[in-house]
Amino acid sequence: MTHSPRTLQVYTETFPIAGSFTISRGSRTEIHVVMAEIIDGDHRGRGECVPYAHYGESLASVRQQIEGMTALIAQGGGRAELNGAMPPGAARNALDCALFDLEAKQAGRRAWELIDMAPPPDLTTAYTLSLGSPKAMGKAAHGARQHALLKLKLGGAGDLDRVRAVRQGAPEARLIVDANEAWTADMVQPYSEVLAGLGVELIEQPLPSGADSMLAGMFHSVPICADESCHTGADLAALADRYDMVNIKLDKSGGLTEGLAMAAEARQRDLGIMVGCMLGTSLAMAPAVLLAVQADVVDLDGPLLLAADRPSALVYTDSRVSAPEAELWG
Repeated sequence: MTHSPRTLQVYTETFPIAGSFTISRGSRTEIHVVMAEIIDGDHRGRGECVPYAHYGESLASVRQQIEGMTALIAQGGGRAELNGAMPPGAARNALDCALFDLEAKQAGRRAWELIDMAPPPDLTTAYTLSLGSPKAMGKAAHGARQHALLKLKLGGAGDLDRVRAVRQGAPEARLIVDANEAWTADMVQPYSEVLAGLGVELIEQPLPSGADSMLAGMFHSVPICADESCHTGADLAALADRYDMVNIKLDKSGGLTEGLAMAAEARQRDLGIMVGCMLGTSLAMAPAVLLAVQADVVDLDGPLLLAADRPSALVYTDSRVSAPEAELWG
């Protein structure tokens, strides 16, 4: 009796955002994701990715990359072979996470058991406020004040007024901010001093990737985290003297396999760890929950910003996210 080869299916899907979502580079009302599904007999493994135009990705290019691995998947290639055959990015993330899910389903175990990890506890995640006017962001903060940790999308000029308005709207919340590369070098030090006084705990990617070398040796009153400047473990050596933390996102690292390796190396380099996400569904967040157990800051709120999510979605309660059910992933 011969065993039929594994098959790979790729889907593109659209999910509506609750309202709209705005950062320094633009605004949108829906998300477009790619899901890879690997079928092996009675078992199916799934992974989701979010193509990101800022990194030169599109739905078509990512789908083409995934479909290019059909033969490798059919021949039984695993995560090690995949990571050797594909560059990091969204496409590899979908396949890497689908293989993780498939391994768990075939073994009848949870994904965290495969990497000798305890079941993930409930984790406090940030809740993101879109970029807007100070008045709009203050109002949004008041409406989200039940969240323990708020993440503010900033955009450059007027940012200090935005943060002041948010602090007034949610006086008890912990605050972190994300400039998405929108600041100039002369803003970093004075802005960080004011933000420290407002209780801000973290500044994410203030300067453009490739124009952040001046952060080395620059005094700043609030820890600074690399996001757009940090994709894989190969980036960490150059970032260690510029940043206090790195934001590991599976769509940048190319999957959970590389994400776990990055976290280990970041710790060796005395870098703090943030685990973040693109705007995706619970299927995209689920693998990141395993990585987020190691993080100093967790930002896995993608599903909270959507008007609709997948079945068997992650459970979010009082700013905390629980480990995924096996029906969803892993």
